[in-house]
Amino acid sequence: MAISLSVVVLLAIVLVVLIRGGSLKAGPAVVAVLFGFFLASTDMAPSVNKFMNSLAETISQINF
Repeated sequence: MAISLSVVVLLAIVLVVLIRGGSLKAGPAVVAVLFGFFLASTDMAPSVNKFMNSLAETISQINF
């Protein structure tokens, strides 16, 4: 839960920065948000969740 919440916050910050910077207009941003919302209710959601969890675990194991 903590990983998914932090990813949501990070993506929200990126989305706000892109909209304010003019790189992304409000219309496509709404479409992207709705796509993510509806993707979460499909059968593909567990696969996406597993991928994101494995990616976060891999990143956390990297020693700099």
